[in-house]
Amino acid sequence: MTDMAIAALRRLFVERYDDFKTRLTKRLGSADLAGDALHETWLRLSHAEAATVVRSPQSYLFRAVLNTAEDQRRSASRHLSAVEIGSLFDLEDNTPSPAQEVEARSDVQLLSHILAELPPRRRAIMLASRLDGLKREQIAAQLRVSVRLVTKELRLAHEHCVARFREISS
Repeated sequence: MTDMAIAALRRLFVERYDDFKTRLTKRLGSADLAGDALHETWLRLSHAEAATVVRSPQSYLFRAVLNTAEDQRRSASRHLSAVEIGSLFDLEDNTPSPAQEVEARSDVQLLSHILAELPPRRRAIMLASRLDGLKREQIAAQLRVSVRLVTKELRLAHEHCVARFREISS
């Protein structure tokens, strides 16, 4: 498209602006959206460079405005609405209170003390299972013991921890 052709498209755009806005408003259901799309299309058209020949300038311009409106619709769908943003402010704060933090630290210290009471192999099995997330088969292979022994040691470790927590909490 030559500079003269681009200038002709711009002139046609200005001449047909009201018609484009009316048609676009009907299509989009909003005069504001139509106006925004027309404005954005004008900006794009003012920065246009040489391109191919346009056989039907009016259809070309209206299609350009529709494409711009579609681009804006897609862009707007990626953003949060005012209602969605407002609802984010109503989210419950799940951070623990200072008292809850102190209690949790106390529980961790207590658990650490109770785990220290376990025999070394039982403690190692308990930590490998619960802290490291290893499966019983993996623990058995690492310690070179049977899976049955790992299961038994794990059960005894749990029983010890539960009993000591109850004893101390009472």
